[in-house]
Amino acid sequence: MNQVRECILLLALLTIITPIHGRAQHMNEKDSPCPNAVTTLDMAQCFSKAKASSDEKLTAFYKKVLSKLDSDDADNLTKVQRLWSEYREANCSAERALYQGGSAAPVVYLACLDAMTRARTKELQQTYAVRLKE
Repeated sequence: MNQVRECILLLALLTIITPIHGRAQHMNEKDSPCPNAVTTLDMAQCFSKAKASSDEKLTAFYKKVLSKLDSDDADNLTKVQRLWSEYREANCSAERALYQGGSAAPVVYLACLDAMTRARTKELQQTYAVRLKE
């Protein structure tokens, strides 16, 4: 019985530390925040931190933009941001589903969330640059 438990633990450990072959698209980006992460565990930790950082940057920039807008424009941005958040969740969940059952699924999800959040921040910076100059 002890040997069975040890085998299960070993298999679980190998699943966690084995490199993900054929990384998902967001994990291979030029500007990926985790180019040196090799194992699944390394990637999960790195993309978790990257996602948290990109969320913080987006939130800070979003609040900065909102403070510069009149009420109608602020309402529009708020609605769009809510829809974008829903889209990001649905899109990254669909990408994760492509890897369902594998150890890459959570990493793919985090990498997608991070990449989309960084892209959204850039998009807002471009769209609202004129308002931030005022």
